[in-house]
Amino acid sequence: MTAIAAKDRCRVIVFARAPEPGKVKTRLIPALGEAGAAALHRRLVMYSLRAATGAKFGPVELWCAPDASDPFFLECERRLGLSLNSQGEGDLGARMRCAFEAVLTRASRAILVGSDIPVLSAQYLRDAERALSGGDDVVIGPAEDGGYVLIGLSRCDAELFREIPWGGPEVLPETRRRIAALRWRLSELPTLWDLDRLEDLERLPEEMRESFMPAADGSGDRNGSGTPRSRGGLW
Repeated sequence: MTAIAAKDRCRVIVFARAPEPGKVKTRLIPALGEAGAAALHRRLVMYSLRAATGAKFGPVELWCAPDASDPFFLECERRLGLSLNSQGEGDLGARMRCAFEAVLTRASRAILVGSDIPVLSAQYLRDAERALSGGDDVVIGPAEDGGYVLIGLSRCDAELFREIPWGGPEVLPETRRRIAALRWRLSELPTLWDLDRLEDLERLPEEMRESFMPAADGSGDRNGSGTPRSRGGLW
């Protein structure tokens, strides 16, 4: 493939934190315990990566926090053939901006997704890529909570990410206002949900819910340390 052809391809950026017990999916710890929440986090990261690699329209980059040294990330790199990058410092907006600025130097389009979207699919990502390749400047996948689960860009402006109230219901409305101010062409995909609250656990696919949630009688399927036992592999 020539350098020009490679530059014309769209890349997928997946943002993920290292699956350290007690530091990921903290709102779910009351139901799953620290180890169970970390195990679910690993499973969700793999769901996003499988969707990204399954879309098959361009390279996949895993952008890692706090850095790319965690053994889980190295195993993702080895098994899936993707590249690893560190997210670096700053709030979410600053890290997203840096990722887009870096990736858009080697690709004409880039799509960024998180790693807590149980319903993300390869087709959803292909639909986003189709919007960008069709001439849109921005494509967004709205989230039910007022944010977004996906953003794709064919060009980057720091104003899209500066001083956004991340985690609140104004993320998407404010982002739409800024896109309108830039006079950029926007497409929006169907709204999806991301897994962040205890009540979201009931929406998980059955096979994932059984792997990490205790049984109705409170005993669950637990190992000797009292943490939920994960059934099945992550791959």
